[in-house]
Amino acid sequence: MKINRAYRYELKPNMTQRILLAKHSGCARFAYNWGLAQRITLYQEEKKSTNPMAQHKALNQLKQTEFPWMYEVSKCAPQEALRDLDRAFKNFFTGLKAGTKVGFPKFKKKGVHDSFRLTGTIKIKGKAVQLPRLGVIHLKEEPYVGGRILSATVNREADRWFVSLSCEVEIKEPKPVKGEVVGIDVGLNHFAIMSDGLKIEAPKPLAKYLKRLKRLSKKHSRKQKGSNNRKKSALALARLHRKIRNIRQDFIHKLTTKLARTKSEIVIEDLNVRGMMRNERLARHITDVGWGEFRRQLSYKTIWYGSALTTVNRFYPSSKTCSKCDYVMKEMPFSLREWDCPSCGTHHDRDENAAKNLKKQAKSIA
Repeated sequence: MKINRAYRYELKPNMTQRILLAKHSGCARFAYNWGLAQRITLYQEEKKSTNPMAQHKALNQLKQTEFPWMYEVSKCAPQEALRDLDRAFKNFFTGLKAGTKVGFPKFKKKGVHDSFRLTGTIKIKGKAVQLPRLGVIHLKEEPYVGGRILSATVNREADRWFVSLSCEVEIKEPKPVKGEVVGIDVGLNHFAIMSDGLKIEAPKPLAKYLKRLKRLSKKHSRKQKGSNNRKKSALALARLHRKIRNIRQDFIHKLTTKLARTKSEIVIEDLNVRGMMRNERLARHITDVGWGEFRRQLSYKTIWYGSALTTVNRFYPSSKTCSKCDYVMKEMPFSLREWDCPSCGTHHDRDENAAKNLKKQAKSIA
């Protein structure tokens, strides 16, 4: 079975390589913004669209006269940026047809999600990686890459550079996991509540570092724009954001891997996370626990390890249904965390009861 798997490592570039990495990132950002402006103008004037190959050809013609500095970087950086732009437009129009809200492509800003993608000759050489035009760049750890390397995506987080190697890997067909079936209800008081009664706490790094984050943000806003002190404060703020993200990602990765390896079937609810985040009181807390990322990782890890993932319709009344006699409550406010069934008298914990009802929706026991 062939799968696409990414291997991510931190780069250890010297000063010359850091400058060249920044140039590649800037070139990719420029090509994306140039392509977006061209598409908008073309539609406004002629009501026509274009494609990434035509835009890349037009950009190549302008290199010699208007953008000679683009010859300093690999041709892949602007080419892949234009392909990303085309994919963004396709997602936008697909969302319009499906009735889902997908934002119109926006112009990229310097220093925000700086990244670029390279294709071609990419090799691992000991404790280093060879990238087109960039040459051999040392890594901070011994890499392991399985399969054929398709592309390399380089991105910057605060003052650090990372490379993500996308590979096509041939793996054996996984044997079905012989573990139990489990229903999982996600929440804010507890990150995950299992149908067997186990409750898993989330680290909630944003809540932990919120005071420090506010203090650094306030400090940063007082710095004079364009000054070196403002650059230093922006770096400190970016480092803290990276730390918060790493803590959250580490927790979710470990939990999803453990579940995919030990449970034969995992049943979760198809929550409208984006819609729930419109609630100003809940938005920060939902972002802090990462429900969307939890589901995304389960979707591909269950395939890798031989388990199954079942999603239940978001309108299924898992919280209001008695898991013992199937009686459905007419109303149940969010503040009600425990309740007694009027039909059979069973006392329920709201989240644990929902997890038990989700387990009943499992395909293997339906």
